[in-house]
Formats: sequence, C-alpha cells, structure tokens
Amino acid sequence: MRYELIIFDWDGTLMNSVPKIVSCMHAAAADVRWPPLEDSAIENIIGLGLPEAIATLCPGVSPEQAERLRQRYSHHFVSGDTTPMPFFNGVEEQLARLRQRPRQRLAVATGKSRRGLDRVFRETDSGQWFDASRTADETRSKPHPQMLLELLAELNTPVERAVMVGDTEYDLEMARAIGMDRVGVTYGVHSAERLAACQPVWMTDDIPTLFEWLHG
Repeated sequence: MRYELIIFDWDGTLMNSVPKIVSCMHAAAADVRWPPLEDSAIENIIGLGLPEAIATLCPGVSPEQAERLRQRYSHHFVSGDTTPMPFFNGVEEQLARLRQRPRQRLAVATGKSRRGLDRVFRETDSGQWFDASRTADETRSKPHPQMLLELLAELNTPVERAVMVGDTEYDLEMARAIGMDRVGVTYGVHSAERLAACQPVWMTDDIPTLFEWLHG
C-alpha cells in the first residue's frame, strides 16, 4: 500500500463537473448584470470556496452583489441548469477497487459547500465510498491546509502516510504547506505547468494511470 489515506479533490478530479460550473457562473453573472466572464477565468477559480471564487473572479464586487451572485449561482447549479456531471470514465470502478484493500482509507477535500457535497453524494450514491470529507464552508477554503489537517486528525493518520490528489494548484499548494505528498492530474482545469510548479510527487493525464500509481 503506497498510502493509508488518499484524499481526493472532487470537481475536475473525480467528477467532470467543470462544464456545469462554467455554465452556471455565466448564468449567474447575467442575472446580476455583471460583465461577461471568460470561460478560462471561471475555470481558474474552480476549487476555491464560492465566496473566495466570486471575490477572485469579480474584482471590486460589492458585498451585496457578491451575495446575489452566490444565490443565483446556487440556484442554477441546483435546479436551473441541466448540464450533466458524470464521473470521469473509470472512477467508480477504480474507487471500488481501492476500497477492497484492507486498511485503505479515502477522503474528499473540496471547494464545494457541505450542502452541495452531500447532495452529490446522495444523487450518485457515492458518500459510502469515503471515510471522511471536508468542504470549504465548514473549514477554510483552499489553498489554506486546514481541511487537510482536520482530515488527518479525524482519521488519525500521520501526514507522511497520506496523499492529496487534485487538478488545481489550490489542491497541491495546501498539501505542500504541511509537507503532504501530492499528485497532480492534468485532465482538469489547471495546466501541467501550474501543477508542476507545486512540486507534486507525480503527475498524470488520465484516470487509469492515476489509480495504477495509487495502487502502488
């Protein structure tokens, strides 16, 4: 076993939810009459907590505008947008394979809200796959490492026996801040160059090689 605890980011790492996030943010911006946003700018903030994402995406936004934008984004994401959000091909089978290993623990560290993560857990019947999870609204947003520290404490795992897997520099930077091994996946939103700058122990561009490496 390479690691006792494998911590996964969600959006862009396990689930192909990036197109829906982009679509919903465009719709929310239109609702509040914010100037049109670039797809690349929206993709860049995926992984941050929603308040932090809005502040980064919309410089100068007032607190009232930010709250209205948050509300409209949440509306579109929950009920106003039908863009599909499938798991990346092979994720479900590979996670099941990991779960079969004795003493293997899996967790999620995500920029989603607790309400949002629990919703997708219910809709996909995937909550049972993970021993613990942390969301941006119940601790600190990435790239602060607080959610990783809390997961290590909850699962009683030393940092050297854990790894963070993610598609953004926010994922990898929070792991680097506490000396945790980190793996970058390039099929998500941040470029290989940005991920490499975070000094991951390994990088990959597809699901099969990711999980083969995690299996050790």
